[in-house]
Amino acid sequence: MHWSKRIARFAIALALGSIAPGAVGQNASAKPAAQTSTTSADEQNWWKNAVLYEVYPRSFQDTNGDGIGDLNGITAHLDYLKELGVDAIWLTPIYPSPQADFGYDISDYENIDPQYGTLADFDHLIAEANKRHIRVVMDMVMNHTSDEHKWFLESRSSRTNPYRDWYVWHDGKGETATSKGEPPSNWQSDFGHSAWEWDEKTRQYYYHRFYIKQPDLNWNNPKVHEAFKDIIGFWLKRGVGGFRFDAITTLYEDPNLTDEGVVKDENGKPILNAFGEPELDSTRTDNLPGVHPVIQEMRAATDKFDSDTFPGKRVLIGEVYLPNVTELEKMYGPPGKPEFELPMDTQVGFINKLDVATFRARLTDAEDKLGGHIPLLVFDNHDRPRIDVRYGDGAHNTDIERVISTILFASRGASLFYYGDEIGMKTTPPARREDVKDPVGITGWPKEKGRDGERTPMQWDADANAGFAAAGVKPWLPIPPTYITFNVKAEQQNPDSLFAWYRNLIRLKKTNAAFAQGDNTMLDTANTKVLSWLRQAPGSPAVVISVNFTAEPQTVSLVLPWAGPGASGKVTTLLKTPGAPDPASLAAIQVGPYGVYIGEVQR
Repeated sequence: MHWSKRIARFAIALALGSIAPGAVGQNASAKPAAQTSTTSADEQNWWKNAVLYEVYPRSFQDTNGDGIGDLNGITAHLDYLKELGVDAIWLTPIYPSPQADFGYDISDYENIDPQYGTLADFDHLIAEANKRHIRVVMDMVMNHTSDEHKWFLESRSSRTNPYRDWYVWHDGKGETATSKGEPPSNWQSDFGHSAWEWDEKTRQYYYHRFYIKQPDLNWNNPKVHEAFKDIIGFWLKRGVGGFRFDAITTLYEDPNLTDEGVVKDENGKPILNAFGEPELDSTRTDNLPGVHPVIQEMRAATDKFDSDTFPGKRVLIGEVYLPNVTELEKMYGPPGKPEFELPMDTQVGFINKLDVATFRARLTDAEDKLGGHIPLLVFDNHDRPRIDVRYGDGAHNTDIERVISTILFASRGASLFYYGDEIGMKTTPPARREDVKDPVGITGWPKEKGRDGERTPMQWDADANAGFAAAGVKPWLPIPPTYITFNVKAEQQNPDSLFAWYRNLIRLKKTNAAFAQGDNTMLDTANTKVLSWLRQAPGSPAVVISVNFTAEPQTVSLVLPWAGPGASGKVTTLLKTPGAPDPASLAAIQVGPYGVYIGEVQR
């Protein structure tokens, strides 16, 4: 969903030149990025060091000539994903939908939208992914449905319909027989304007936290709970590896319909959002206590399906934007009542500025304040401008993307990245309002251009339509002109490319014991220009990582926790920015502008 308001609130091969020969270490040098055999323990714990890849199906690969990506297009590129080292792919919604919000307005939870294919195509995708030990994670949207879902069509048919209380309906303020009155509260839609929509036929307002065509479900109704447990079971039986729960913290609202507070600046003036309206604090519509029992309930229903009929544990991922690490820790659930295995730690990935102190603090929180749980780091998704806009400076974008990906893959826990990040795809928003497809941009133009810019088709090669669709086909969104330079084929042929960097980092994550199992310990903690940390696992060599957050070359001297003052150790390069020197010791590691160094400590 669209999260700009909420984010603002919670203020390839070893021979590649960028890896020294033999430098990835004894444990990794002979192993492929994607494993071809696993043990029972591996299958149950696959998610703890997982690499997850978000696929936006509309934009990945068109195989039938309609300009829209489809399931067969994803299946066609599974070998590519295996080469990268991906453990699971998360698919944004592929259910039947009017596509008012491009799939997040669901009209049938137990089928496939014809524009993406059929259930048979989906089963084929699952089967082919399983052959490559890649799991398929479905998007589960429980906050709302489409207004064309059969439940809502029944609900709005009359006040006495059995489905009436499956949704959130209320009288208006001051409503009379001839007037609808005012909306029940001042609550806002994340798509702009009031979150309440008047229904003339039944003369009540329905609540929609998101688009008008996405009415919110009423989670105070037990029948809604049972319906979604059935839906989850339907897809688990088809072999999915888990679910990513969309907008999960928005399930409940204040039953008293209390108005939300207006967010003000330091001068006491209301802060206006992209739609020109006062920003509200969301205290009455987000992260209310009832959310946790629902997650516990869905986790219990999912865990029942763990059996020999499926290779490994099904995992629940939570889309959560929370104000602090304390609230994030709650998303794992209390003892005996587990919730998400992997709630997204957006507090790290959406800092949106290269500030060493902030990154150090947030990564330390992920290490020390999540009760020992596994963090899921994520820097990018289909709702936010890509990394080039949020972190780039226009001159060093590729180097900065190396920095970001290093933090993502070299930190403890699971890692989630967005299609195209591995080749440095650029945010390309529409230039004219008439070209906008996203309802957010249609409503908020020109200040809010919507999310089309981060959803452009995958750039596979430099041929017509970037290899996304056949020549002569019009893609659903325009192909950015940058595809000539930034495409998979070109990047695969360049040993110094961003793609090569991603592939090598993921290989280290999978094959180096310190990366796969080690704790994170921050080093050189007074440094405000270079972020350095140690990965250490019992019985294996420690690894140090240094990333330069500035456009100037830096030299760092790292003292390890077990070394005395002034002591330094020899280090063997595992991965470094192309062309950077190999340091003689930890006493003088040189990192160029937005440079990265990863080395194995010799003891």
